[in-house]
Amino acid sequence: MKSDDQKKHLSYRDAGVDIAAGDRLVENIKPLARRTMRNGVLSSVGGFGALFEVPKRYSEPVLVSGTDGVGTKLKLAVELGKHDTIGIDLVAMSVNDILVQGAEPMFFLDYFSCSKLDVAVATTVVDGIARGCELARCSLIGGETAEMPGMYTDGEYDLAGFAVGVVEKSAIIDGTAICPGDAVIGLASSGPHSNGYSLIRRIVESSGADLSSGFGDRSLGETLLEPTHIYVAPLLEAMKKVSIKGMAHITGGGLLENIPRILPEGVVAALRADGWVRPPIFDWLQKAGNIQNTEMLRVFNCGVGMVVIAAEKDADRLTRTLTTSGETVFRIGTIRERTGSEARTVVV
Repeated sequence: MKSDDQKKHLSYRDAGVDIAAGDRLVENIKPLARRTMRNGVLSSVGGFGALFEVPKRYSEPVLVSGTDGVGTKLKLAVELGKHDTIGIDLVAMSVNDILVQGAEPMFFLDYFSCSKLDVAVATTVVDGIARGCELARCSLIGGETAEMPGMYTDGEYDLAGFAVGVVEKSAIIDGTAICPGDAVIGLASSGPHSNGYSLIRRIVESSGADLSSGFGDRSLGETLLEPTHIYVAPLLEAMKKVSIKGMAHITGGGLLENIPRILPEGVVAALRADGWVRPPIFDWLQKAGNIQNTEMLRVFNCGVGMVVIAAEKDADRLTRTLTTSGETVFRIGTIRERTGSEARTVVV
């Protein structure tokens, strides 16, 4: 006989759960998952494990995996009762991470946990996950949903995701070719993405800001919930035309701590503070929170969600290619030799 906890545990792979809500959710999810199907998927939602065949066009395929969540941005979504875009954030955080090594995302799995399952909310969240997968050109091939009374308060839930991609072994992008004189190019973010929300929520609380108040052509809350931009399609296209030496997904740690992760020893990414346009939401956060410039650059992407490094001779072509794909592109700096123990990323 199943225990109470087991009865409240359900998954995409187990449609025969003991609670009606679980059955309804699984049936709601199936068409959402089908919407994301691509070549290579060998199984449908409902099995014990999801099957995917590596595309035959790869002669030496290397699998690249990444996992992440969306942090306390979820609390903002719950507070505002807006659950339709948080799934895009979930997909974006993992697919953008594996993309920086040149990987084409193939499939995605998610984990949704809550105190008591609300089928309508969960379906809305998974619909956002499916839309994120469509933007990333990967398939939602499975996941897990769990009720865990006592772990969460009523109405709260948590999300995690897992992406797997593939890259030709000879085409792995690891930053080792980066050298002085290379161009540093920034791709615009859509806002804070999914980082810094513990600080953002403190700023909102301490400033007394009303999330329903106007901010541009939307409310402040809607602006803060703008989903993380997915860079997969334009960058995969650019990789076919231009040699890219390194990429950094600007997540927690901001520009100052993420760019150094791809730099070889002996070089510095020298960025120009006036090299890109900072969206108004970052100006509001800095002013309302009385945050120093260095801290802004360490916590937030400040308007640059992805950094791409290429040889100077390729910079203009790369910029044109990405711009044609619809990206907002900035020439934000240059790679130079490092002097002594100076920081690996400097903004002047």
